[in-house]
Amino acid sequence: MKALVARLDSFGDVLLAGPAVRAVAARADTVTLLVGPRGAAAARLLPGVDDVLVWDAPWVGLDPPPVGRGEVELLVDTIDADIAVILTSFHQSPLPTALLLRLAGVGRIAADSEDYPGSLLDVRHHRAPHAHEAQAALDLAEAAGFPRPDDGRLRVLPPPAATALTGPGPYVVLHPGASVPARAWSRERSAEAVRELAEAGHRVVVTGGPDERDLTAYVAGGHGLDLGGRTGPEELAGVLAGADAVVTGNTGPAHLAAAVGAPVVSLFAPVVPAERWRPYGVPYVLLGDQLAPCADSRARACPVPGHPCLESVTGHDVVAAVEKLRGQT
Repeated sequence: MKALVARLDSFGDVLLAGPAVRAVAARADTVTLLVGPRGAAAARLLPGVDDVLVWDAPWVGLDPPPVGRGEVELLVDTIDADIAVILTSFHQSPLPTALLLRLAGVGRIAADSEDYPGSLLDVRHHRAPHAHEAQAALDLAEAAGFPRPDDGRLRVLPPPAATALTGPGPYVVLHPGASVPARAWSRERSAEAVRELAEAGHRVVVTGGPDERDLTAYVAGGHGLDLGGRTGPEELAGVLAGADAVVTGNTGPAHLAAAVGAPVVSLFAPVVPAERWRPYGVPYVLLGDQLAPCADSRARACPVPGHPCLESVTGHDVVAAVEKLRGQT
C-alpha cells in the first residue's frame, strides 16, 4: 500500500504531523509526504518518510502563488498513492487538496472536514474541539485505519552533535525570532532575558536563521553566544537537543525543541489558542497574557499598541521559568 500524507503549510506544522506520519508508516509500504516549500526541511527530518513531494499550494501560506494550470497538472501527474491522509489546522479546509488527489487517482482519502465533501472524501472525520494539532492529526490517522504505534510524541531523525557549535558545558537556548511579528518577543526584552539568565549563572546560546543575524547579534550582546545564521535545521536540532531549556515563541523551533525532548519556555502570543499549539509532549512553561485583546485573532502583526501580551513578560519571568523547568528534569 502506497500512502500519502499531506501537510502543506509551515516548518512547525509539519513537525506536528510527525506522530501521524509514523502511524501511517507503521502500516503502509511507503509514505510520501506532500508539503509546501516552508515545510520541506521539516519533512526531511521526520522518521517514516520515504519521499518528500514539495508543492506551493495557492490556498496556503503567507504569500501564496497564483493558480497555475500547468503546476496543478504536473502535481496530479506526479502523485502516486493508494490512500491519502490530509492534515490541516482547525481553520483550514482539506477539500482543495482532496480534489487534486482525487484527480490523481487516489482511491481512499481521509481528512477532517466540517464542510460537506461530496465525493472528495472517503473518511470525513470531525476533530475534537480542543485537541492539540498533533493529537488531532493522530486522531485522523486512526480514523483512516492507522492506529498509533508508539507514545505519539514529536520526533525527528537523530541530530548531529552540536558541541563544536555550542562549546562544552550546559546551556540555555534563546531563539528570539518568529515567523510573524505578532508571535515575537521584542529584541529589547530578548536581550534583557539573555543578560538576566547570564547573571543567574546560565550560559546562553542565541539561535536564528540567516536573515536574523542582526537580531541575534543584538540579543546575544556581550552575554550570550551568537549562533545566528550558523545552523541549518539538522544543526539547530542538535543545539536544541543539548539545551537545559529552550526559550522561544510559538514558532517552528519550539516544536523542533519538543521533537528532540528539550523543555520549553514558551513565549506564547494568544493570536492562536495555546491548547492547540503549545509545546507538545515535553515539560513547558507558558508565558504571556492568554486573555489579551488579540486572543484568537490569528493576527500576523499585533493589533494592540505595545504588544502587551508578550511585552508584559520580563527577563526575570524567563529566569524563573527556566529554573522551574530545570527542577522538573
